[in-house]
Amino acid sequence: MKYAIVEDGGKQFKAVEGATIEVDRYVAEVGDPLGLERVLMVVDGENVTIGKPIIPGAKVEATVIAQIKGPKVVSFKYTPKKRFRQKKGHRQQYTRVRIDSIVTE
Repeated sequence: MKYAIVEDGGKQFKAVEGATIEVDRYVAEVGDPLGLERVLMVVDGENVTIGKPIIPGAKVEATVIAQIKGPKVVSFKYTPKKRFRQKKGHRQQYTRVRIDSIVTE
């Protein structure tokens, strides 16, 4: 099984060919190609390549499947005896991508 560890938006993802991952939002349409350049490690069976910190020439090619929103996170602040209540909600936006291929040179 061939997979790669890629870094995107300060987070690391395991990219397996044919699988989907959710990365921070990219301004792209559904069906657009997307290239993830910061490849930290590539595993192809018994062959393991580790970057210092990235592998030069390595790239993960992906296709945008959907633009989605994550679950709602509620922030509630309360101060007793002061009549202070503050409620805010937030939904993070993500881009769901399908990993097409892992290219190493």
